[in-house]
This record gives sequence, structure tokens and C-alpha cells, in this order.
Amino acid sequence: MRSFNLSATTIPDAWFQLIYNIFDYGQEYKIDRGSFEGCTRLEYDYVSVEIMNPGLAPLIPEFPAWMNCPPPVTQEYLDEYFAQLMTTDVPANTVYTYGQYLKPQIDKIIEIFKRTKNTNQCCATIGDINSIELSDPPCLKILDFNIKDDRLNMFIYFRSNDLYAGFPANIAGLQMLKEYMCEEIGCYDGPIYYASKGLHLYDYQFEIARKRVNRL
Repeated sequence: MRSFNLSATTIPDAWFQLIYNIFDYGQEYKIDRGSFEGCTRLEYDYVSVEIMNPGLAPLIPEFPAWMNCPPPVTQEYLDEYFAQLMTTDVPANTVYTYGQYLKPQIDKIIEIFKRTKNTNQCCATIGDINSIELSDPPCLKILDFNIKDDRLNMFIYFRSNDLYAGFPANIAGLQMLKEYMCEEIGCYDGPIYYASKGLHLYDYQFEIARKRVNRL
């Protein structure tokens, strides 16, 4: 098992570096249970990422015009993703949403930080004791927070994460949530610290991912 650690300036910078390096540090992984069962993906055994300026625009990766490729995530999708984080409503034919678990906890975390900024108790969890029974349990499991030097830091753990399209949407959406929290608490925006033992590329994404980072 190999770990891979990197420091990035922005979310798109982190995405680009992770795409580039997965072809060197990722391991081939055949999916026996879960999404795309039977397919092969390239996966980091364990990865940790420090994103120093996650609020620096643009929040989502862009493709140069000459590549003639759509971006991995659109602003419209990102806005919808953020909206779902901000409500406990679960749409019809949907098993769960992150907002269902997060919204009540985030509201409480904001209340706590308004009273005191010196605490390590502001940790939100996603899922419950029944989540393990789901065919697709929540990928995001932990959002942890602290405030240092009057900056709100976010610590994220994903049990599994699609690097190509999921990572940029997830991290950008959670950054928007963090910015909302900063406004409510009355503090500055800080770094994001991300970790996962299941950050991956699916085989059908290899070609476009290689093209984006010029590793054809």
C-alpha cells in the first residue's frame, strides 16, 4: 500500500495534480462490489491533499478551448449540488442526500463557533447505522472543522471518490458551504485538507484524463 500526499494552491490545481500523478501512483483495482461492478479503475491506495486557497476562482477545472472537451463539472451542476447541501429535503426516488445529514449538524456547528472558536468538537458525520446496508452508501463520511488564526479550516474524508468528475464537484460544493459558514460565524476562509483511501479514475475516463494533463 502506497500513500500519496500533495499540496495545491486551488481546487483546479489539486484536481490537475491528482489526475497527472494517478497514472504513476495509482493501482489497478477491479470492482467486485459497488458502482460499475466488474469494471476496472485506477485508484490511489491512500491520498491526502492540502488546498491552501480553495476559494480562489475558478472553483471548478476548465479545459483550454483548443481541446474541444466539456469541463468535468458545470457551474449549473455545482449550484444544484450546493443547494442540496443546504436542505434536509430528499427528492423523490432518492435514497439520501448529504444535506439530509449535514444541514442540522452544520447549523449546530455554526452556533458553537459563534460562542467559542477554540474547540475540536465541530465534526459532522454522514450516514447512520443502516447506511452499510445500502447498495451505494454515502461516499462522503466526515466533515471536520476548526478555527485557527481566525480562519475556518475544513477536513474532509471520502471513503470513495470519482477523481475526474466527483472530486471537483464535491470539493467546490463543500468550499461554497465553508464560505457560507464563514459569513455566518464571522471568520476568514481557511484551507481544505482532503483524504481518501478510494480516490479513483474509471477506465472509460483514462483517455480524456490523459488528454487534459498531456499524458497521452
